[in-house]
Amino acid sequence: MARGEHHRIHAQDRLQRNRLRVAQEAARLMSEHGIRDFHHAKLKAAERLGIFEAQALPRNNEIEEALREHQRIFHADTQPQLLQERREAAVEAMRFLHAFEPRLVGAVLEGTADTHSAVCLHVFSDTAETVVLFLEEHGVPLTQQTRRLRISRDEQNEYPVLLFNADGLPFDITVLPKDALRQPPLDRIDEKPMRRASLAMVEELLATAGNDDEFERMLSAALK
Repeated sequence: MARGEHHRIHAQDRLQRNRLRVAQEAARLMSEHGIRDFHHAKLKAAERLGIFEAQALPRNNEIEEALREHQRIFHADTQPQLLQERREAAVEAMRFLHAFEPRLVGAVLEGTADTHSAVCLHVFSDTAETVVLFLEEHGVPLTQQTRRLRISRDEQNEYPVLLFNADGLPFDITVLPKDALRQPPLDRIDEKPMRRASLAMVEELLATAGNDDEFERMLSAALK
C-alpha cells in the first residue's frame, strides 16, 4: 500500500472515531444535563473533547442513535418507565385538547424521552388566542413563547408555544394553523417532514408497549 493511501485511510479512521466520540458525548450531555438542542449538544461535546474538525461533527441522527444506546446501557431500569408515564400523560392531554386535533411529536413519540423531556404536542387553530383562552378557562397557568420551525428547506416561520405543568410533568404545546395538519414542519434531526401521531395512534402505541417493531410498522403505514 502506498504511503499516501495509508495516511488517507488512517485519517478517515480517525475522523470516524472522533465522530463517534462526539456523538456519544453529546448523547451523554443530553441525557444527564437535559440539553435538548442537538446542535448545542454536539458543539459542547466537541469542545469538551478538544475536537475541532468540522467533519468530525456527527449528524443529528447519529446523536439520536447514540442517545438511544446511552439510554439502553445506563438507564434501562428507569427510562422505559419515564417514557411510559409521558405517553400516558400525552393521551390524557390529547383527549383534553381534542377540539384542536392534537398530534404528539418529539422524544415522547420517538421513544427517547427521559426525566428532562416535556410532552410535546402540536395543536391546530388559526388563532392562538383560542387555545390560550381554552386553557385559561380550565385553570391552566401557562407561559407563552414563540418557536421557529422550518416549513421547507428555504422557509421558516415563528409559531406560538404554550408551556405549562400538569401532574408534575412539563407540557410544550405548539399552536399551528389548521392547514399545517396537511404539511408538517421539517424535523430538526433529519429535515424530513416531522413524524406526528394522533390520539388513536398514541393509544395504539401504549397498547403495543415493548413491541417497538410493531409500532414502527403501524406508524409508518399511517404516515404514508
